[in-house]
Amino acid sequence: MKDNTVSEYKHVIKECKALFEKKTKDYGTAWRILRIPSITDQVYIKAQRIRSIQEKGAQKVEEDISNEFVGIINYCIMAVMQEELKGNDNMNMSYEELAPLYDRISEETLDLLMNKNHDYDEAWREIRVSSMTDIILMKLLRVKQIEDNEGKTLVSEGVRANYQDMINYSVFCLVKLNFVSHD
Repeated sequence: MKDNTVSEYKHVIKECKALFEKKTKDYGTAWRILRIPSITDQVYIKAQRIRSIQEKGAQKVEEDISNEFVGIINYCIMAVMQEELKGNDNMNMSYEELAPLYDRISEETLDLLMNKNHDYDEAWREIRVSSMTDIILMKLLRVKQIEDNEGKTLVSEGVRANYQDMINYSVFCLVKLNFVSHD
């Protein structure tokens, strides 16, 4: 199963990166103007929409929730990028400049997933998409609290680890929603 998890993760990230590339070519890196708490709020909007649709059982905007999970993944990667690009005032970065950073962040997040997956033994496969949505929202509230505390924590993991967890839970949701083919 664990080899399957790696291939599923890589397939999801490949699709997310392809969208990131297209949006970068359409919009440039306008997102670079956003402060990290603003990116956190963007992720919150997407997660809240997913939860709202799950609870109502209907939607009025015909955009599949899979697209929202893809957005969560990309915004979380952008947030980590913003943190790493602190001090770099270049608002007009090319996709070619950002692609290696995107790859490194997604690989580090895969490493975290595999370490946790080893300890939890694929437990995510038994979790409902609605529960994972709630966990993403909880992690967002944690990030907002850490941001409000100016990044200071007493015993908790930092913002980056929470973003990585949200990426991984979003990947899990997309796998469970059959966003990837199961070979």
